[in-house]
Amino acid sequence: MRFMADLVSAIRNEEEQIREGGGAKAIENQHAKSRLTARERIQQLADPGTFFELGTYAAYRMYEEWGGAPAAGVITGLARIETRLVMIIANDATVKAGSFFPMTSKKVIRAQNIAIDNRLPTIYLVDSAGIFLPLQEDVFPDTDDFGRVFRNNAVMSAMGIPQIAAIMGMCVAGGGYLPVMCDHVLMTDGSGLFLAGPALVQAAIGQKVSAEELGGAAMHSAISGTVDFHEPTEESCLARIRSIIEKWGYRRQSPWDRKKPVPPALAAEEIYGIYDSSPARPYDIKEVIGRIVDASKFDEYKAEYGKTLVCGYARIGGFAVGIVANQKLHAQATDHEGRKRTEFGGVIYTESAEKAARFVMDCNQNLVPLIFLHDVNGFMVGRDAEWSGIIKAGAKMVNAVSNSIVPKITVIIGGSFGAGHYAMCGKAYDPRFMFAWPTAKYAVMSGDSAASTLVEIKIRQLERSGKQLSEEEKKELYESTKQTYDGQTDPRYGAARLWIDKIIDPMETRDALTTALEAAALNPDVPEFKVGVLQT
Repeated sequence: MRFMADLVSAIRNEEEQIREGGGAKAIENQHAKSRLTARERIQQLADPGTFFELGTYAAYRMYEEWGGAPAAGVITGLARIETRLVMIIANDATVKAGSFFPMTSKKVIRAQNIAIDNRLPTIYLVDSAGIFLPLQEDVFPDTDDFGRVFRNNAVMSAMGIPQIAAIMGMCVAGGGYLPVMCDHVLMTDGSGLFLAGPALVQAAIGQKVSAEELGGAAMHSAISGTVDFHEPTEESCLARIRSIIEKWGYRRQSPWDRKKPVPPALAAEEIYGIYDSSPARPYDIKEVIGRIVDASKFDEYKAEYGKTLVCGYARIGGFAVGIVANQKLHAQATDHEGRKRTEFGGVIYTESAEKAARFVMDCNQNLVPLIFLHDVNGFMVGRDAEWSGIIKAGAKMVNAVSNSIVPKITVIIGGSFGAGHYAMCGKAYDPRFMFAWPTAKYAVMSGDSAASTLVEIKIRQLERSGKQLSEEEKKELYESTKQTYDGQTDPRYGAARLWIDKIIDPMETRDALTTALEAAALNPDVPEFKVGVLQT
């Protein structure tokens, strides 16, 4: 319990540091311009206590040669405005004047993709100097780079997803297209919107012009007609956004069933004492599920079959859900010839993969959103596993997950390794949201296994060249390799690269899932469920 509490405390402390953005001096400079910081803007815009930040760890320990980019210089997350659930994307001008690093573009695009998947109205609070020029080759051209942001603006508009942009600082060069491609454009006095600033205009065509005359709020509201609302202050601008949203109509609701939420009968704080990462102390995942779901009620599916995967129906925040979770307890199983064997917890066997594939298809057939809880070592290997058709069963599970048309939400609570990560709806399989506990480990294989494999390969390479390592040298090589690999399995490493949307306190798992399900409920469109050819 103490171990988990310490991890959660460390994450919270780091997040507080990240939320300082560019630091006290940069915040002071922002205030000196009579501008609020991005976080202050969000606080005024959102209904109190509703902001659910995503991507806090984006760019964590990256770009250090440039002084770092806390939260990738942009703040994203879900919030309620006049009770409406929306996505907020706000440039943080305290971080390199809100410039776009490579991860900044990827973070904005990830937020837009979440908005697209869930039909979330999106609010942009624009205050950016444009692309961070020293890294322009990694920001500019590709499908997950800067230009994709504007493409998404157009696609979202065509899909009927409302977008509002408020220019509350600089908005220059290509970045100027973002607000103009939104449904409503607001601009505050003292802000600037232009494709080229005064210095570049003079250098390019020899014309001398002030920033206000070139692209100020007064010009764009009265002459170019680009701006819909000219606001004297940031406070009036944020109030105007709330006023616009308050008048929106309601669209068709999704088919996911929801009843009045009922709190779990079991205490969430007990999760700290239930979860254990040690293989010597396997825990019962059903004890965790009982502290997440409504009334702690769980209808387990095929409870006596394929026991290393737990599947079943429940409600979370009132929403009906299907849960697929790795069971860490070892289980006794009987094969088709009547022989008994022990199945190791956290390993996916042929029977458990077949069970999960069928359950995922049932949930799609009956329009039940899916929740995946990861603590998986991978699929079983060896002669018996291969003879039982493990690859065939795994392929069936991957097929069912890949073609699911109901919302999928993933939580990595422990290990998430190799093909087990894929089959349990990993990042590549389009979960609407990807959460992780601080205890998560995320890689092809564990640090111990990877270090052993890599060191063995290295030793053989050296021996072929005629060099023999002492036992002490082998140990040093193993430890250094393991340290590097362990660093890459840390959830903060994955969150820095946006493989994880949010690192959550285990006690807040139910709240995070409820928020995600509320977002998913805004998308009423459900395509036909097809799985194609299944291995049988």
